[in-house]
Amino acid sequence: MEDYGKGVECYQTSLRVDARHYNSWYGLGMIYLRQEKFEFAEHHFRQAYQINPLSSVITYYLGTTLEALKRSEEALEMMEKAIVIDNKNPLPKYSKAKLLVTLGKLNEALEILEELKECTPRESCIYALMGAIYKRNKKYDKAMLHFGIALDLKPSIVDVAKIEAAIEKLIIPDEMEESL
Repeated sequence: MEDYGKGVECYQTSLRVDARHYNSWYGLGMIYLRQEKFEFAEHHFRQAYQINPLSSVITYYLGTTLEALKRSEEALEMMEKAIVIDNKNPLPKYSKAKLLVTLGKLNEALEILEELKECTPRESCIYALMGAIYKRNKKYDKAMLHFGIALDLKPSIVDVAKIEAAIEKLIIPDEMEESL
């Protein structure tokens, strides 16, 4: 287990020397994000963002924290800002697609994921999310195809279990599952 206490102490010491040291605000935000203390994380990421609004990394993590706080619209806004700052970074784009799915904007999410497939074709999470969207749109053949591609790309064990569960639900539709 990481020693968060020493990290907090070091960052706070740094901030006593220079209160505009955005890396220290960001570092504290990361510690609190990892500890799932999202309100504290938001405060520290906002401080870092106010000092350095052109950092796509700070902007992304502020958006991630807002997403964890179930503030999807604000999180989406931050992801869009992170994309404008660094259009080549696929992480904010993927997070934006996930947020769009949460907000029920499936076609917009698919457009982003299609773009991501071109620049990061070996990321299983992109195909898995596309499969989930196609499933929600009742396009089961496309869902199965994308889930299969996701599995072929050797995802983590946790993701394999999620993808296999999604495939199983394609094979046994929810209505039939309820009657069992």
